[in-house]
Amino acid sequence: MTDDSIRSQRTRTLLTEDLLLVLFQPDSGTIAGENTLFYVLGAGALTDLAQRGHVRIEDAGIRGTRIHADGEPPEDELLRPMWDYISQKPRDVQTVLAASGPTLRTPVLERLMERGHLCRQKRRALGLFPTTAIVEGNSGRRAELVADMRSVLVDGAQPSDHIAALTALVSASGSLPVLHREIPWSGATATRAKSLEQGDWAAGAAAAAVTRTMVAIVANSLIVSAVVANR
Repeated sequence: MTDDSIRSQRTRTLLTEDLLLVLFQPDSGTIAGENTLFYVLGAGALTDLAQRGHVRIEDAGIRGTRIHADGEPPEDELLRPMWDYISQKPRDVQTVLAASGPTLRTPVLERLMERGHLCRQKRRALGLFPTTAIVEGNSGRRAELVADMRSVLVDGAQPSDHIAALTALVSASGSLPVLHREIPWSGATATRAKSLEQGDWAAGAAAAAVTRTMVAIVANSLIVSAVVANR
């Protein structure tokens, strides 16, 4: 890998970052789906690793899908702990998400603030007590992502691999209806989102095909996790 490609991977926005950014709700300053957020961010990180060639997928028959570490460890410090965990031995998807997901919220949130997509704002509760709220920054990144998702789900536009994966994971998390003011919720929207969860979008390059496969695997895990969490 050349120095230029390493620098590109370090600066390229992660799917994991964009997931948290889209799930952030500017009106309330909260994050949609907090009760299963660690699974969602874990799914994003695992997809990021697959997209960059750091893991490979094995169909282990009755044992299900196993994830193996592959190639060199990732340069990005957000992805390295998950890769280190998988490199110890092959793991099933649910184990990886449960073990690595809970550590991601804080560093991903901090990175979004470093990039200016979110920021902290000092306020006073009841006019007396100092508090800190998280608000949307001025980068316009969230609005751009949501607009791209809307074009795919509502207008039928062909998504990039990144937007397809992002939309699929937001949908699988169960949080897509929360965005109904920005992305009108309907039966057609739900159907299109479900097709993306299954990896149903055009992908020519081998790397894109790997991304589609991983998205389908982790989306299924997210759906199972959401059902269990809401019982």
